[in-house]
Amino acid sequence: MTPRHAGGIALLVTCEHGGNRVPDAYRRWFADGADALASHRGFDAGALTMARRLARHFDCDLLYSTVSRLVVELNRSSRHPGLFSTFLRSAPEAVRREIFERYYAPYWATAQSLVERALRARPRVVHIGSHSFTPVLDGRKRTADIGLLYDPARPREALLCARWRDALRRRAPQWTVRRNYPYAGRNDGLTTSLRRRYPPSRYLGIELEINQLHPLGAGASWRALQRTIVAALTDALAAEIGDRERIGRGGAPTNTLSHLEERR
Repeated sequence: MTPRHAGGIALLVTCEHGGNRVPDAYRRWFADGADALASHRGFDAGALTMARRLARHFDCDLLYSTVSRLVVELNRSSRHPGLFSTFLRSAPEAVRREIFERYYAPYWATAQSLVERALRARPRVVHIGSHSFTPVLDGRKRTADIGLLYDPARPREALLCARWRDALRRRAPQWTVRRNYPYAGRNDGLTTSLRRRYPPSRYLGIELEINQLHPLGAGASWRALQRTIVAALTDALAAEIGDRERIGRGGAPTNTLSHLEERR
């Protein structure tokens, strides 16, 4: 399917840590894991809500997982030592291989397929990975409401994040927005791996990080933050291409992997 405006940007939203579900087949390994699963170690609170809001607003593709990152870490490359948590490192190799083939490999393959399809339809794709971070880590308070992660060596990513930050500050000066915080945008992960496959002129990989104080607090402030993030991204993308009508999907909608996963 070719989009009506083939000259603009295809937007893709992903959420690697959307839930803390442990599939039945692996629950035995998490007998003592309730606290960890409910914490930031188990999932990114609010990230899937934000991802769905972005995808709905921009009418773009959304790929997400609700399987806990403690089962398999979808935002790490396949050889990363943290791919499996301590809960599963004592499990047989066959169990980890099954998890990899059932959840990890299809997720990454689908993400790449969505990027490929988008690039067949439009000159470039903006991939937003929706995440959140714990407000305190190892006793240290994180000093941001919103973080925007990118690769400083890719000028288009840097410019888009600068525009998004500036739009956020204009719309909500009470919130602190920082770039490449609380993590470096070049750290190992899905966007970093995809950057190796596609030139900076065609692929922009941005990770949105939201302080979990907002989604965990819920209420009007959290809803306002979501609206502001969407509106500010609209501003930034409009500046990028000069035409709000050219923002959308790179083909027909798909949440196939997510739907299959939910039924398991």
